[in-house]
Amino acid sequence: MAERQVKVYTRFNRLWHWSQALSIFLLLFTGLRILGVHQLMPYGLAVIAHTAVAVALLLLWAFATFWLFTTGAWRQFMPSSVGLWQVLRFYAWGVFHGEAHPYRKLLRRRHNPLQALSYLALKTMLFPAIWISGLVYLSYTFWDHLDPTGRGLWVVANIHILAAFAIASFVVIHVYLLTIGHGFRDHVRPMITGFETVDLTPEQEAYLAADEPGRLRAKGA
Repeated sequence: MAERQVKVYTRFNRLWHWSQALSIFLLLFTGLRILGVHQLMPYGLAVIAHTAVAVALLLLWAFATFWLFTTGAWRQFMPSSVGLWQVLRFYAWGVFHGEAHPYRKLLRRRHNPLQALSYLALKTMLFPAIWISGLVYLSYTFWDHLDPTGRGLWVVANIHILAAFAIASFVVIHVYLLTIGHGFRDHVRPMITGFETVDLTPEQEAYLAADEPGRLRAKGA
């Protein structure tokens, strides 16, 4: 195995990531205004902006899901129990004692077992919860006659809020983990340039050099 700088994040990967990050920030900001946590913008504008950004993000997620399955990139998010305990121990203990990260990124497996498990839970549980509750809430005028007491709307609204706070917690943990190890800048750089250090087998290195040289950064560059 040899460490090489390889372009593992395509232009769409990076566009999707940063568009999603900005959208989630705007949704949290406007959502907190709707809840009355802050008064930094007019309430009506917050509602309009929240709805517009939510619809745009939902379309992005739908397109990204299509892209993940048509390109086979969904395999990156399939969790594995192999090495999971070592990664959990590292974040709970090793990181505070200067130990090296136990997981080495591979060309076809850039996410460690804990990352893959977290992203899978995010995409199959929290995101659907926020989508469905938000759409049901928006369409309340079509089913309000089925909810004369308003209890149904209360349940939907609270599911939406709980899912939103869970996603906010994920974002906070995600940013915190970026400060561990090589440092914040080194963790963020790959999602800007697309290149990340991964372990390549001789066969993978030879294949990239011959068939996809643009994905392989020159040594020392």
